[in-house]
Amino acid sequence: MNILTALLVKHGIGHAVVCPGSRNAPIVHNLNECPSITCYPVTDERSAGFYALGMVQALGEPVAVCVTSGTALLNLAPAVAEAYYQHRPLVVVSADRPQQWIDQLDGQTLPQPDALGRFVRKAVTLPEVDAANPEQSWYCNRLVNEALLERHAPVHINVPISEPLFEFSVPALPEERKIELTEADTSDITLAHVCRMFLKSKRPMLIAGQPMNRHLDEAVMLVENDESYVPDLVLCCGDSIVSKRAKHYLRRAKETWAVNRTGEVNDTFMNLTQVIQGDVEVVADLVRFNLEQQPHPFVTKWQAVLQQVARQAEAYEPDYSQMAAVKLLEQQLPDDAVVHYANSTAIRLANIFGRHAVFCNRGVNGIEGSLSTAAGYSVAAPLSPLTSHLSPPTSHLSPPTSHLSPLTSHLPLVFCVIGDLSFFYDQNALWNQNLQGNFRILLLNNGRGGIFNMLKGLEQSPACDRYVAARHHTTAEGICLQNDVYYQRATTMQEMRQGIDLLLSGHFSRPMVLEVVTDAAEDERVFRDYYHRLRVTRRT
Repeated sequence: MNILTALLVKHGIGHAVVCPGSRNAPIVHNLNECPSITCYPVTDERSAGFYALGMVQALGEPVAVCVTSGTALLNLAPAVAEAYYQHRPLVVVSADRPQQWIDQLDGQTLPQPDALGRFVRKAVTLPEVDAANPEQSWYCNRLVNEALLERHAPVHINVPISEPLFEFSVPALPEERKIELTEADTSDITLAHVCRMFLKSKRPMLIAGQPMNRHLDEAVMLVENDESYVPDLVLCCGDSIVSKRAKHYLRRAKETWAVNRTGEVNDTFMNLTQVIQGDVEVVADLVRFNLEQQPHPFVTKWQAVLQQVARQAEAYEPDYSQMAAVKLLEQQLPDDAVVHYANSTAIRLANIFGRHAVFCNRGVNGIEGSLSTAAGYSVAAPLSPLTSHLSPPTSHLSPPTSHLSPLTSHLPLVFCVIGDLSFFYDQNALWNQNLQGNFRILLLNNGRGGIFNMLKGLEQSPACDRYVAARHHTTAEGICLQNDVYYQRATTMQEMRQGIDLLLSGHFSRPMVLEVVTDAAEDERVFRDYYHRLRVTRRT
């Protein structure tokens, strides 16, 4: 509750209506001890809610109303509903019993999270923070910031409190991180401020989230033990970052400013201080333009590492493996190709060898639906203004006559690179008569979830192969046959090269699958060899 109180102060909450009760007594104590917060006691919770609403109307700023646990919270519902339709920032703070005592016939307990339903714009339940667990403190801080950033509707902050309740031993509030929000579309003034602060920083870094930031994982691996590469300001434009290593590394930065279209608090690096609601591409392009006009030594330093990794990736010639298949495909894809990657190993290989804008379901990062998403894109591609001008290259190989079509030569090609578990999980994506010959699939099949080979320690479990990595001996040939999909199989480097040539150039009336069958242990060896050579090159 000390984190909550400190952030109420930082977010400018100067008035609090407080109701009697034992469970909320520690919160009321804190509010009363803050010189910047004036407390107003009201016994009836229903009246207290409207009392606070009237103060919001008069002051034009958020006002808190604090109640104890149980039905006390429910009595605020009429005032909260009224505030919702008036677009007033009423901040409901409710004390709660610990979760383990809900529905156990303990006094004044009922399920309080989300008790106010859709009449609050944001509802959070805070963790009971263990001082020995800094991640809990960060989580609590983030939740309170998320709630208090909402200035146009009521919010609900639910605070479970365990006994003892009445130990007031902390002499001062902690210094808590406040997250700021710049709302609405980014104005010229805001853009100029962002660029100015970026260029003024000693160690600024511009990170592009989804679609992807290529070679970031390898670059971080090379410099993660050198503190001179740790940024002080990270400007994060976009959504998910694929690399777990990079995410952990960037948590060492001093602060992050995030740009997104919705104004959401996405605190991936655990050091967010500013959310800028606006067009991600506009902000990123403006920063890049300013860097071209005024190069920054820290940015240049990082660019040198990224360029070194890019040269190494270009020079690396993997043996027959999934890595070799992706590199070969990417080397030959036309510049205007539309490429979808599935999650896990596939998207990580795209981070190394990708040369195009990449589509990937990184919102939740699940393996399900990757094939269906790409298939849906291929159906709509002829209608899209982004792809309607594209046409595939001229064929120099001859697929079976029954799959040839004069129509597909005018359709934009859509590729999907996908692993075996993702493919077989989503095989019904091919059970669809809307699909045409512009849909091309590179299936990477090593008989298991290959990503699990890379998780340190998992190999010690007897359950790893069969139960975790789902080892199997399935192929896609029968699936393709039943769905009238042209099928090609590769088990050697020569067959893979021929298959990729056909995948890129054939004109088909139905989709095509090239299944590249590899050995999981060899895939792992090649992957590790690539990273090993990077380290050796860096040292020399």
